[in-house]
Amino acid sequence: MNQAAAGGRSRAAVVALACAGVFVAYLPVTTVSVSLPVLQRELGASTAQLSWVQDAFVLPVAALFLTAGIVADVHGRKKVYQAGMALCAVGALVCLGAHSVQVVWAGQLLAGAGSAALLSVTLALISRVVPNPRERGKYIGWWTTCMMAAMVVGPLVAGAVVAHTSWRWIFLLPVPVALVTMAFAARFLDGSKAARGRRLDWPGQVTAALAIIALVYGVIEGGATSFTEPRTLMALSVALVSGVAFVLVERRSAAPMLDLSLFRSGPFTAAALVALVSFLGLIGFFFVLSLYLGTVRRLDTWDSGIRLIIVNVVSMLLGLVMGRIMARSRPGY
Repeated sequence: MNQAAAGGRSRAAVVALACAGVFVAYLPVTTVSVSLPVLQRELGASTAQLSWVQDAFVLPVAALFLTAGIVADVHGRKKVYQAGMALCAVGALVCLGAHSVQVVWAGQLLAGAGSAALLSVTLALISRVVPNPRERGKYIGWWTTCMMAAMVVGPLVAGAVVAHTSWRWIFLLPVPVALVTMAFAARFLDGSKAARGRRLDWPGQVTAALAIIALVYGVIEGGATSFTEPRTLMALSVALVSGVAFVLVERRSAAPMLDLSLFRSGPFTAAALVALVSFLGLIGFFFVLSLYLGTVRRLDTWDSGIRLIIVNVVSMLLGLVMGRIMARSRPGY
């Protein structure tokens, strides 16, 4: 009985740490996006430069997400979790001291790398302590709810900070949360690794990163100037070639970063496409809407944040509902 109670407490602690991890990982999404008009005014940034404030965070998340999962399998999930938290805190501290948009980019880049680690390892932590797929759905619902909770808290924090002090302090919240969570992780997380041997797929990582970075650069610069500009065409060409190279490399790799055979499954492919479109749409939605509310409607950060909260609260509640549905459904493969 005591062992069962201890196991239950241990599982609760790991799930709580996973939820805290995704909370920290998603804080920059709305905290920064709702503050973009203020950053533009204070730093004299162009619209294209503001795009890079968001994309400097998104790029490492997209480029390193899969690799972070493999690193966790090879070196241990606890180490990757701690490293992700540390990177998020360091990135926030860099932005706290920023006096130019380029320094904000650097901080966002570090925070994005940390978020990639947290997003990949937190789900792995839940899967390990909740091996039953049907029971796991409930906890993934909580994980999703905490992700959306970060997107509710972000606008509130940004609005309150900008109304009373310097915009730089919008980046403070991840620092104490990360430090406290790292302390708890040191006690409650073990050094679990993958059950079978894994190794890093450097050719796949390099080609994937090149494809993602070149594509995002081409889209942003094409939108800011023209899609017929030589540098835009060059970037899009690099993205295409790198994307093809990634597929070829992964098909021949003995330990691929992404097992392409998974896409033979209809449910997996559909879920992956929905996740991709939803994530890209969410980032683009917050970017455009925050600029519209701040520069067209002339709303301050607090009023803009209140309007964004409505969308996020609905999504947060849906996370709980979907978790219950997953817990009652039979997994399909």
